[in-house]
Amino acid sequence: MIKTFEEVLCKVKSSEMKTIAVAVAQDEPVLEAVRDARKEGLAKAILVGNKEMIENTAKKIGMDISDFEIIHEPNDKKAAVKAVELVSSGKADMVMKGLIDTANFLRAVLNKEVGLRTGNLMSHVGVFEIPKYDRLIFLTDAAFNMYPDLKAKIDILNNAVKVAKAVGIDTPKAAAICAVEVVNPDMPATVDASILSKMNERGQIKGCIVDGPLALDNALSEEAAAHKKISGPVAGKADIMLLPNIEAGNVMYKTLTYTTDSKSGGILVGTSAPVILTSRADSHETKLNSIALAALVAASKQNS
Repeated sequence: MIKTFEEVLCKVKSSEMKTIAVAVAQDEPVLEAVRDARKEGLAKAILVGNKEMIENTAKKIGMDISDFEIIHEPNDKKAAVKAVELVSSGKADMVMKGLIDTANFLRAVLNKEVGLRTGNLMSHVGVFEIPKYDRLIFLTDAAFNMYPDLKAKIDILNNAVKVAKAVGIDTPKAAAICAVEVVNPDMPATVDASILSKMNERGQIKGCIVDGPLALDNALSEEAAAHKKISGPVAGKADIMLLPNIEAGNVMYKTLTYTTDSKSGGILVGTSAPVILTSRADSHETKLNSIALAALVAASKQNS
């Protein structure tokens, strides 16, 4: 089982290189990421945007632009649609946001004619390598779905399972995280968690093991789970943390990012191809890790 991002990168490098379509590619941090992804054997890229601005930015960062195909489209919204179309037509395997606002980028991703709609819910999966933990932690959804109901949580969970399997975890263990580990009718998240667990037990949610409600300590720490006499295959051993809402997810995501020496990456899934939607605040390493995750998910889709 893959336990670190170093192993993730090695797995990607040992496979056939995938191609990223970059929407509005004249963004310095993004060009640095795709330059180094190509150099390290993680992915190739097709750059869509203002050709002159792309070339000037590439020159500024010492990037050999001759290694990349450029499609000139000076209009940002049209460039985003073109980048998405490259993926939906099979010329690229994943799409990455460049110098365009998130709303217009996502409109292109969900374009009715050339977009990546599947009919499934789109959700964000963040992956963390945390010091002292013996596994990667998959965190969802910290960025996209605000207050998911039970149906949405099923989709979010299934999306995260697909990412975990693409990374190399055959049967991911998923914890439905709540403030407490008992069902309380006054706390709707605990009711949802118990239903998810029962649905998994009865085969309605497949390919993983689900337990909940579990408090965060009982999901991450075997010692904490044992202290509270909580047993089972997920207790203290969870791979996937299904958070109850965006506040809990976002706080946990940023706490791990800014208060620990963790490594991370993240992608949007639920689409017909992975979507790389990194923040300008994300480190260069996080952008490369996100590209690697997207490449593994793209390869998994092609092999399924």
